[in-house]
Amino acid sequence: MLNELHIENFAIIDRLDLTFESGFIVLTGETGAGKSIIIDAVELLLGGRADSAQVRAGANAAVLEGTFRVSPQVSADVEMILKEAEITLEGGFVTLGREVRVEGRSICRVAGRTVNLGLLKELGDRLVDVHGQSEHLSLLRVGEHLQLLDRYAADESLREEYGRAHAELGQVRLELARLSQIERDATRRTELLTYQAEEIEAAALQPGEDAALLEERTRLANAEQLAGLAERAITELAGADDRAPAARDRLAAAAQALGALAKVDTGATDLNTEMRDLAERAADMARRLRVYRERVEFNPRRLEQVEERLNLIRTLLRKYGGTVESVHGHAASARRDLATIQHAEERMRQLQEEEAQRLPGLGDVGERLSQARREASLRLAKGIEDELEALSMSGARFEVALDWQDDPAGVPANGRRVGYGPRGLDRVEFLVAPNPGEGLKPLAKTASGGETSRLMLGLKGVLAQADQTPTLVFDEIDQGIGGRVGAVVGEKLWRLSPAHQVLCITHLPQLAAFADQHIKVEKEVLEGRTLTRAHILEGEERRDELALMLGALTDANRRSADELLAQAARGKKK
Repeated sequence: MLNELHIENFAIIDRLDLTFESGFIVLTGETGAGKSIIIDAVELLLGGRADSAQVRAGANAAVLEGTFRVSPQVSADVEMILKEAEITLEGGFVTLGREVRVEGRSICRVAGRTVNLGLLKELGDRLVDVHGQSEHLSLLRVGEHLQLLDRYAADESLREEYGRAHAELGQVRLELARLSQIERDATRRTELLTYQAEEIEAAALQPGEDAALLEERTRLANAEQLAGLAERAITELAGADDRAPAARDRLAAAAQALGALAKVDTGATDLNTEMRDLAERAADMARRLRVYRERVEFNPRRLEQVEERLNLIRTLLRKYGGTVESVHGHAASARRDLATIQHAEERMRQLQEEEAQRLPGLGDVGERLSQARREASLRLAKGIEDELEALSMSGARFEVALDWQDDPAGVPANGRRVGYGPRGLDRVEFLVAPNPGEGLKPLAKTASGGETSRLMLGLKGVLAQADQTPTLVFDEIDQGIGGRVGAVVGEKLWRLSPAHQVLCITHLPQLAAFADQHIKVEKEVLEGRTLTRAHILEGEERRDELALMLGALTDANRRSADELLAQAARGKKK
């Protein structure tokens, strides 16, 4: 529901802050006071068309902001929409914002973050329905008629059964389509997959092979330098001739001296042991360096082979993945695809047989679902026509059109081949004839103004349980109706309020008397500028407003206003 609304520099409104309660809310005031401007602001906030002419004269931008409490019925849809924008629904509230600048630019915000207009509109459609002078008429969207009918019919088990059958058939047809594509590309793809698999298998790559080859290439490319360094180290350790004492010999002499020392001072035994060990390790190092020097290979041919192998490995990694494991995985996948191609014809025959078996089952449950919808549509039409009669539209007719479309690739149903979708066989559209003698027409093409608003009210009255939109707004719903019907409309709007927040602009006191919250909108001229103001009426202020709506602020009208309030209270108690 809409909790708070902030309007700034919009049309004749300089600044307006409204707090709305739950239940049935009416906005009253003289013509031209700005009631419909408030509704226009709500529509713009919900993603309606922006126009720089809406910016108040002298201002740089019009700013709108609304805070909505998200009901459990739509929270899942709202959270899914917000997830696309990486916004989290916190505390069950969401804030929508819209800024229209005088140069024509429009900025949309959700929870303080800038979003595109499409997302704002998608959210708005889930939160509010504005009826009358509006683009946000969910009942005029033919695509939603089937969903509304299903909610009214409450045939959940049949819909679930159909959904399962449709999904299972869909999987069969999806695999069939994939195999058909494979079969069409079989020759070309077989050659490609065979080449790829054989190329990878012929290379016989080993895990870690590239790292080992890189090390070998480094040694081969630097063989002369490595041999020289090793020889130098050997010379320093073991010596090249007898003229320069080697490190190994000096360490041996030092060990001999420490041995003699330890014989005199046993406390130096550890030093002697360590020195002998050091001398032995130096001799061992010299031997190992000679072995290393001998292994250093001056082999240009081997270097060329290593380079070729590394180039092959790099090529395969570039073509089939960044690692040896991914290259082998590609080869395995290619072999599997080759096997699939080879067995595609056999598998396709199996799937075609399975498809032929599943189609009649889907057609059967689709027929039963369609029958349940037809039965519900008759009840729905009767209920709506009764509502319309109470709203002074006696003789108005309503009908739910359920049609099937022939499709050679469809399901068998009632001796036909019928097209189908994820929600059944039916194409559903609401038809209405507002006046006696008129033919039924699509709901989207009915008359506008108060007649449409009353028609919407009749529909909402019957479909209230099926409609999950939290807030319903009715603009000028009382056009063309008198006080007696006004009381009926007021009671019907109030009856919607347990399941919805209902906002209504009205000039009828009989309707306004049923409100749970009464807001008066008025204009004043200040320093030569027209301004719109609004405040909540209670007690005597509310009674006086109803008296003014009856014609004038007289004692007789005050008494009539009291009676209207009393009648509304009695109607609510019933």
